Amino acid sequence: QVQLVESGGGLVQAGGSLRLSCAASGMFFSLRTMGWHRQAPGKQRELVAAISGDGSTSYADSVKGRFTISRDNAKKTVYLQMNSLKPEDTAVYYCTAGASIVRAPESWGQGTQVTVSS
Repeated sequence: QVQLVESGGGLVQAGGSLRLSCAASGMFFSLRTMGWHRQAPGKQRELVAAISGDGSTSYADSVKGRFTISRDNAKKTVYLQMNSLKPEDTAVYYCTAGASIVRAPESWGQGTQVTVSS
């Protein structure tokens, strides 16, 4: 049974930084594409960043140059380093796991709230 457990969310001022972590279990972590999605109030969920098993990455245009996704296969953990945060980054952030960057995720974590104050 796949489990994805996020941590690291919180309240930060605009311009600040946060690092989200997601610990995975119940799957062959190194083979899976891991990602971060977010959902802001009144908006649809959107892909923020993803990283494949071979380390290839993809980012939403809105976060390029500010966010960095990485993974530690030995720890079965994926990270999202978020710098230069903006109020519009406020959302619930979900860790996801799937077969590839271009396909919809198969598993979702419970989400962690990120709030950026102006």
